[in-house]
Amino acid sequence: MNSDNIKYPFHLTTHPFQGFWDLKYERNTRIDLTISFFILLSLMVTNVLSNQYAGFIVNIYNPEEMNSLMEIVYVLIPVLFWCTANWSLTTLMDGEGKFVEIFIATCFALVPLVMINFPWIWLSNFISMQEAMFYYLSQSFAVIWFFFLIFVGNMTVHQYTPSKTVGTIVLTIIAMGFIAFLCLLFFSLIQQIIAFFSVIYQEIVFRY
Repeated sequence: MNSDNIKYPFHLTTHPFQGFWDLKYERNTRIDLTISFFILLSLMVTNVLSNQYAGFIVNIYNPEEMNSLMEIVYVLIPVLFWCTANWSLTTLMDGEGKFVEIFIATCFALVPLVMINFPWIWLSNFISMQEAMFYYLSQSFAVIWFFFLIFVGNMTVHQYTPSKTVGTIVLTIIAMGFIAFLCLLFFSLIQQIIAFFSVIYQEIVFRY
């Protein structure tokens, strides 16, 4: 992997229309998939470190009670739900994007969340209460930038119009909620089945 491939995510964040177009039609999918996993891993690490080591003025979590595994899940699950829901819907709505292209575009859109939030892990330990507004302002800017990149990426990958892209994003969010509901229902059912067989096992053991 050469330096151009490493620099490309930063190029895409500042030139999203050209960047996502090249991502779909010009670049090597295998290399971009590797970069995507690295970006996703970087966001997981940033999320864990931010909740663990951010300054006490802006950190709403108790570091002693934080579960690092859950912080990773809070990043991984929404990305997987988004990609699955988006692919499922756009397949029915004449979208041109494959699942791997949706995943790559989504991960590349995460770059501002890493690029802006990671330095604040260190900087937040040296700011006062009055300066905390800059921390929240930069986080808000990162989120807005991320949503803009998601919009452009979704529009380019599927070759949609802006209005259809907005509609697709709204439907994707609704579908994500439906998928989450089905997953919770499934795990609840599994838990009840395990509890049922556990009770039967205990009854057999105690009787014999």
